[in-house]
Amino acid sequence: MNGDMMIRVGLLEDDPDWRRGLVDFLGSLPDIQLIWSAKDGEELRQALGKMDGDASAGVDVMLMDIMIDGKPEGVKLAEETAISTGARIIMLTSMEEKELILKSFQAGAIDYQLKSSFENLPDAIRAAYAKQSPISPAAAEQLREEFRRLKGIEREFEARKVGDLITPSELQLLSLIDEGYSQPQIADKLFITLRTVKNHVGNILRKLGAQGSKEAAGKARELGLLDGAKDKERDKE
Repeated sequence: MNGDMMIRVGLLEDDPDWRRGLVDFLGSLPDIQLIWSAKDGEELRQALGKMDGDASAGVDVMLMDIMIDGKPEGVKLAEETAISTGARIIMLTSMEEKELILKSFQAGAIDYQLKSSFENLPDAIRAAYAKQSPISPAAAEQLREEFRRLKGIEREFEARKVGDLITPSELQLLSLIDEGYSQPQIADKLFITLRTVKNHVGNILRKLGAQGSKEAAGKARELGLLDGAKDKERDKE
């Protein structure tokens, strides 16, 4: 491959053995050129400073160790690098840590590779350079788990918020609506007037911002608020 077409790569790695190994490995590839390597944030910033005044020091893709001297400094450095250079950043790590993966992508990384799978780096670098970088399977799975966790927290928060708004009587009514009872049937079952049922429904719709009683009951069911009400109904029977 013509030298002008080679993918220019920078490396941040604090472990000397890994750094030496990656330098040798990347140096053996015909289409990838390692422009410089750094062992810590200070050396990285020096290299980035040279890029401002020397085009030959510029890189297309950055490989960045997420843990520097035992701390996740790579996340902060990735953000600095992404902002100052626009290089495509691939994070390197020896562990699968969901929180750090998420923070890395938030900082501007476009991929996350395990050091133990270093043989995948050439393809990851080429994909990053071509702006077609798929997220590695390991990173994708960790991200899915983290998003599921965040979604669960969001659901719990919403359930508590709605649960604080709805009274036990309203929950009981919603449970019956969810089971398919009509308003007259609910009035008969609960020994209350139809007007009282309608008033309850009106209050519920206002509190939940729902257009209809079935929509409100569905929302309460999705949040898990009806489970207790249905258990109480079964106990009465």
